[in-house]
Amino acid sequence: MDHPSDRVGEALSRQLLVLVDPAARRSDGESVRIAKDVLSAGATAKVCLPEGPEEFARALARRGARRPVVVGDDRALLRAVSLLHRERELGGAVLSLVPVGSAVGLAHALGVPSGPVAAARAALDGTERRLDLLVDDSDGVVLGELHIPPVGPSSALSGAGGSARPFLRTCRSLVRGLGGRGAARADGEPGAAAGGAAARLRIEADGVTLADLDEPVDAVSLGAGDGLARVEVRFGAGGGARREAVRVGARSVTVSGADFRYRADAVVSGPVRRRTWVVRAGAWSLALP
Repeated sequence: MDHPSDRVGEALSRQLLVLVDPAARRSDGESVRIAKDVLSAGATAKVCLPEGPEEFARALARRGARRPVVVGDDRALLRAVSLLHRERELGGAVLSLVPVGSAVGLAHALGVPSGPVAAARAALDGTERRLDLLVDDSDGVVLGELHIPPVGPSSALSGAGGSARPFLRTCRSLVRGLGGRGAARADGEPGAAAGGAAARLRIEADGVTLADLDEPVDAVSLGAGDGLARVEVRFGAGGGARREAVRVGARSVTVSGADFRYRADAVVSGPVRRRTWVVRAGAWSLALP
């Protein structure tokens, strides 16, 4: 039996703010229509159709007692979590997502149903799940996993905040070779980084150095779960044998050195020369079946 605090409150679950991302309306209007119909039939739903990020932010800020339901892709979910985090209101909100669009790998990894009917029903009657979050030193958030170098949009994004989705399952998505000073795009397409020389990066986990600037690094992967940042570092062959991969859990991870880009959830960021990520256990809530 679920603990009462783990259930979405009945009063809140029937007062919804449905935020329909404009990209979802353009990409799959039929799924959007179905989701709105199911949500409106099962709750008192205020449907908002923002035309851009500013209107999205204003609608979310004015939600009052309504529980937010995002109809859109991984980027829309990330936008909602980021806004609530910056307003320091993330801990008190229970989010729901109806995945619509092409970039929905994170949503599926989190356990959100793929169809609009099933996802809308989970938003109405689901269970509140507390999930871990990675927060960086620029106040950015990571819901799923982070990769250096950026992996392509076709790679699975998994392991976000739950022991049932083991971190190492995503190892197959790591790409080899970290050149990566070509242009990267914030819409999720990686730049011309693949196939270059391995990078020289210093990687520290809770102050312990896992890799230093004299070691070639092929790939780095981070993901939060069980209250820790799960770190994997893969090394290149620097003048001889390739060093074995290192896998650790830590509360804080710092990467520094040459300019690098990283893909977190559906967005490529950088270049930066230093970035620190800290795990916050149970920092946000998502309604799931």
